[in-house]
Amino acid sequence: MDSRSFAEVLSRLKRRYKLTRPLHIQPSDPFATLIGTILSHRTRDEKTDAAFSKLFKHYKTPEELARADVRSIERLIRDVGFYRQKAKRIKKVAQIIAFELGGKVPRKREELMQLPSVGPKTADIVLSFAYGEPEIAVDTHVETVAKRLGVAPENGDYETVKKSLEELTPLEDRPLINTLFVLFGKEICRKPRPRCSVCPVSEFCAWYRRNRPD
Repeated sequence: MDSRSFAEVLSRLKRRYKLTRPLHIQPSDPFATLIGTILSHRTRDEKTDAAFSKLFKHYKTPEELARADVRSIERLIRDVGFYRQKAKRIKKVAQIIAFELGGKVPRKREELMQLPSVGPKTADIVLSFAYGEPEIAVDTHVETVAKRLGVAPENGDYETVKKSLEELTPLEDRPLINTLFVLFGKEICRKPRPRCSVCPVSEFCAWYRRNRPD
């Protein structure tokens, strides 16, 4: 896909979707966004938001969460999948930030990824949404949409998809990609069965050209 076609795709998606974010993504709070993203692993947004709200009602700072009893954290986040494992990891992350990093969430990608349970996607979400850096976080919806459009190769890994998207996306639009593609992926470009008949960008889609009826 060339830059002109991709720009038109973004323009149509911007017109279609209201740029709202789930509760567990807090643009003004890197720590809350980091913990919220860890909670969200393999969990739907509604469940994540419920657990996030309960957790941060009781523990608002890295130090408070670092000193919390793991069983108390477990009770508060029972809505999410794998809540026992996540409770331990969240406490460990809070301890590192509170007692080793002076209460500050790292602002460099490689430093974020040294924290427990923080992979590329989590790091990019924190950098993009909480710190306003021009990073693109690639989740399953973003990956699916990028590959179907033909932006990224079918066998591309996380970094390949991210780089392919960044090459086509102006800096000012990079923070929008995750939100737009997630909304689009949930509504239309579903995995495994996309709703091509109502897709507003099918004319640009490589997958549609290969699979549409004659």
